[in-house]
Amino acid sequence: MATTKAPRKPRREPMSRVDTAWLRMERPTNPMMITGVLMLDESMTLDTLKKVIKKRFLAYPRFLQKAVDTPAGASWVDDENFDLDWHVRISALPGRSDKKSEKKAFERFVSQLASSPLDKTKPLWQFHLIEKYAGGSALVTRIHHSYADGIALVQVLLSMTDTTRKPEKSSDLRAAWLKQDGAEVVRRVGAMDRYMQIGGKVIGKGMEMYRDPTLATMLAKEGGEIGRELLAALALSDDPPTMLRGKLGVSKRVAWAEPLSLDDVKAVGRACDCTVNDVLMAAAAGALRGYMLERGECLEGVTLRATVPVNLRPLEHAKKLGNHFGLVFLELPVGEDNPIRRVERVAQCMNDLKNSRQAIVAFGLLAALGMAPAAVQGVALELFSRKATAVATNVPGPQQPLYLGGCTMREMMFWVPQTGSIGIGISIMSYNNRVHFGLIADAKLVPDPDAVIQRFGPEFEKLLYLSLMGNWDHSLDARAAEALVPEPT
Repeated sequence: MATTKAPRKPRREPMSRVDTAWLRMERPTNPMMITGVLMLDESMTLDTLKKVIKKRFLAYPRFLQKAVDTPAGASWVDDENFDLDWHVRISALPGRSDKKSEKKAFERFVSQLASSPLDKTKPLWQFHLIEKYAGGSALVTRIHHSYADGIALVQVLLSMTDTTRKPEKSSDLRAAWLKQDGAEVVRRVGAMDRYMQIGGKVIGKGMEMYRDPTLATMLAKEGGEIGRELLAALALSDDPPTMLRGKLGVSKRVAWAEPLSLDDVKAVGRACDCTVNDVLMAAAAGALRGYMLERGECLEGVTLRATVPVNLRPLEHAKKLGNHFGLVFLELPVGEDNPIRRVERVAQCMNDLKNSRQAIVAFGLLAALGMAPAAVQGVALELFSRKATAVATNVPGPQQPLYLGGCTMREMMFWVPQTGSIGIGISIMSYNNRVHFGLIADAKLVPDPDAVIQRFGPEFEKLLYLSLMGNWDHSLDARAAEALVPEPT
């Protein structure tokens, strides 16, 4: 008598604790997607894109799996009904009479996608192709944060590109472009499990134990410097109430600025004796300042915080999926009217952070959070999100032209999701010697993100003007800058 084989069960892999934390952070007000925009000089067909996705993107088996969450834990499970046509789609933009209206229509399209959660019954990613945009094509990517962090996903997207128009003649894109921003932190990590254990003790007591006077003693005894830094992170004051904080809605708004010359940014950095990142974040702080002042906000003495991801994986493993990053709190001095002093303050804050363990402390807490009860997760998420107004990323990309499916990639940018009650996301990415600046914001808080990003270029121009006018034999400081600023007439 013939016997029938039992149907094969789909392959199941346990999800890491940190990836689980990001999966469970999904909220209607903040979908946990990393949203990317790629602009191409030539027109790409849907068939060409699908071929690239099949060959390059799906070379990572994880993207054939869906996330399944249960009270016992989360897992990656093979999607037996995987349908590439659902994941790779073609779209069109309405009402495009000129370049400006075309850009507006595209920003609205990206805004709608950034506001719409992915289907949890399928692998959590999608590509949306606009065949005709700005004389070429545009591609919008949406990938859930539980698959990987921003640095890893940028590398995944770059693995889909080539260094020449004809892929068969292309050389491999090496990871040399990825700056060692997190190298100092990585060297100071020590035993990762230790951070997770101590993070778990805090999470397990409902995040309220930082008010307990016995906490400092316990942390000092069990974790030494780790414990002290954890206590300091928990004890940070809430960010001040401004127009950029408030109850979130379910709609996002996205906008991006005209790119800057990376060489010009480097010139300002040399003049001010600071990094490219310091210059760009100071310019972003200036853009937010101008926007808030115009809308009547009193900013005297106000400093906002942005959470900034820091890579914690060895750089040679940057293409591996999963979340391997910590978070630091960067101060944005929006209350400072002197643009050079804003640069100095950002630079000082970044230098202080390089000598701290704040990033790995945050990683330990995220790992512990991934296995905590839902109620505790909610409390912890709100506690940390109250300490910042924005999420900011600055990724140095390849400084050479790249090609996707034979099409020249002109611009690229991406936004990581905001968490909890945070409603602002700042994205800075350099590519092919140009710097791309973008903003994503809750529509209730910033209904007109264009009004912010239009200030980014002029804020940088101020820094460039002051750098060119200063004494080239000495670093430009805030006092010297004041003498160079023309008196208002």
